[in-house]
Amino acid sequence: MDENRNIARHLADVETSREHKGYFHSVGEALTIVVLGTLCGLKNVCQISQWADSERIGSLLAESFGIERVPCYYWLLCLLKIVEPRSLNRCLTRWTQSLLPEGTEGMTISFDGKTIRSTGRMDRYESPMHIVSAHVADAGLTLAGLKADGKSNEIPAVRELISLLEVEGCMIVADAMHCQKETAELIVEKKADYLLNAKDNQPTLKKDIEEYVGDDALRNAMDVFRTFEKNGGRLETRAGFVTHEVGWLAGAGWKNLSCVGAIRRQFECKGQTSDEWHCYISSRKLSAEELLRHARLEWSVESMHWLLDAHFGEDFCRVEDECAQQALNVARKIALNCVKTHKQKTGSKLPLSRIMFGCLLDCQKLVDVLKSAEN
Repeated sequence: MDENRNIARHLADVETSREHKGYFHSVGEALTIVVLGTLCGLKNVCQISQWADSERIGSLLAESFGIERVPCYYWLLCLLKIVEPRSLNRCLTRWTQSLLPEGTEGMTISFDGKTIRSTGRMDRYESPMHIVSAHVADAGLTLAGLKADGKSNEIPAVRELISLLEVEGCMIVADAMHCQKETAELIVEKKADYLLNAKDNQPTLKKDIEEYVGDDALRNAMDVFRTFEKNGGRLETRAGFVTHEVGWLAGAGWKNLSCVGAIRRQFECKGQTSDEWHCYISSRKLSAEELLRHARLEWSVESMHWLLDAHFGEDFCRVEDECAQQALNVARKIALNCVKTHKQKTGSKLPLSRIMFGCLLDCQKLVDVLKSAEN
C-alpha cells in the first residue's frame, strides 16, 4: 500500500477550528468513519453512527483502521463541528493528486459551484451554503472545494481556488459566469490556459464572435470538426469552428488570447429540432476537435454535483453547523473518488450505486474498494 494514497493517514492530519478536549476519539478517526460510511452509500450522520456501532463494523474499524472506540452519534457530530474546512479541503487535494500518476499537468480542470438547498431552509444559515469545486475532468476526480459566501460571490471564490491550486500546464474551463478578464489573467499567471464561454455577461465579445462566425467567407476558412451522437430517439450534431486569427480582438484586453471558436449544437428528437451556438475564447491554440473535447469536459463537474444529490441526497442534508456540513461534502467527494478509481482500475461495469451497496453488505468489498485507490 502506498502511504501517500492512504486516505486515513491524510485525514489524521486535518486541523481543528478549536481545541479538542476529547480523550477517546480523534477528529481523524471520526472523519475516517464518516468517509467509510459514505462509501457505503449512507446519507447522514445518524445512519453512519448506527452503522459504525454494529459489532461487525466495530471489528472492521479495529482490525483494518486501528479505531478501537467508535464515537456515539453525539460525539461524531461534535467532532465534525470542529473540523477546519480549509484544512480538510487541503487533505482532499493532496490525496486526489496522489491518485493521478503524473499529477494534474496537461489535464482539464472544470470549476463550478453548487448550492446545498436544505441550508436555505434553516435559520442558522444567513444564506444557502454554496461550495465551488475543482474537478479533474479527464480522470473524473474532484480535486478541491471552497465555500463561497453565496452564489453571487462564486466568481471571487473560483479565483481564490485557482490561486490555491497547482494548475501549471492545465486547461481551465468554467461556465459563462467566469468569462472575466481578471480570471483569465490569473489563470495565465498560474501558467495554465483558459477556455471561457462568452455569453450575455460579455455582450460585446459574444457579438463580435457571432458576427465573425456568421460571415460565410470567414467561417469557411476556419478549422472545422463535427461529431454525431444518437441516444435513443435523440440525434445530436456538434460542429466546432476555430480560428487563430485573433488580431481583430487584440484590443479587447484578454490575456494571451490565442484562439476564438464557436460550437453549433443541433438536436432532433420526436420531430422537434433545436439549433444553438456557443462562443469561446482560449489562451491555447486549439484545433476544432480539441475545442469540442475541452468544452464538453466542462460539464464533468456538473455530473459530480448531480451524483452528490442522486447517491447521497446532499440537498436534503439538514445539518445546521457549517463546518459539519462542509465536512460531509468533502466526505462525499472522497467516496466518489474512491468508487471511480476502483471502477477505472478494475474495469468494473457496475454502476456506482451497486458498488457502494456491495460495500455496505460486505466488509471485504469495502476494504477492497478503498485499497484500490491506495495501490
